Amino acid sequence: MRPSGRNVDQMRSISIETDVTKHAEGSCLIKIGDTHVLCTATVDERVPPFMKNSGLGWVTAEYGMLPRATNTRMRREAKNGQSGRTQEIQRLIGRSLRAGVDRVALGERQITVDCDVIQADGGTRCASITGGWVALKLAVNKLMKIGDVISDPLLDPVAAVSCGIYAGQNILDLDYPEDSEAGVDGNFVLTGSGQLIEIQMSAEGSVFSRQQMNGLLDLAEKGVAELVAAQKAATS
Repeated sequence: MRPSGRNVDQMRSISIETDVTKHAEGSCLIKIGDTHVLCTATVDERVPPFMKNSGLGWVTAEYGMLPRATNTRMRREAKNGQSGRTQEIQRLIGRSLRAGVDRVALGERQITVDCDVIQADGGTRCASITGGWVALKLAVNKLMKIGDVISDPLLDPVAAVSCGIYAGQNILDLDYPEDSEAGVDGNFVLTGSGQLIEIQMSAEGSVFSRQQMNGLLDLAEKGVAELVAAQKAATS
């Protein structure tokens, strides 16, 4: 039995509220159970120096957690420099979102997706990728509406979910009590059409077999399909 009482293949509740901030070109508040992340997308008509005159657009991301996103207060990283964990997560978000973008169609501009964790209960990087795509989509829609972008550069939705082995069972969408006790923990980033972008897997307390890995991927495909449905509903 999972601590939450969910079935092994059951997602937490999914909620995506759009246009939650006044100034950002795209924004949403995504809630996956008790994990809540504010995602905003900012359009800049310039690209980083290494992309200048390339004719290609760029999508990047930043990630952070508010001091009381967790059960004890964390110090703000702005005062101390970003941790290695934060840098790794925001790079994951950026390259995941870029995988679903036609950078030629985007044009020579940059969109920065900021993901701020308001409340953490496991799966914050996955919620950030999923909500980040929604914010990105809303920003692109505005560019298309005013004619700055002619064809939609977003090739396919991008979403992510965690899967792992808890108490000897493959389970979908780990919350914190499960994540902290899982023998195997993984994050799966997929497109809406089921193409793989990235898989991060690690044996936390026990090794795992190829068969178990295949089972986790099956669960991830199911979870991502539900997330993509929620993304499409939020942006339609």
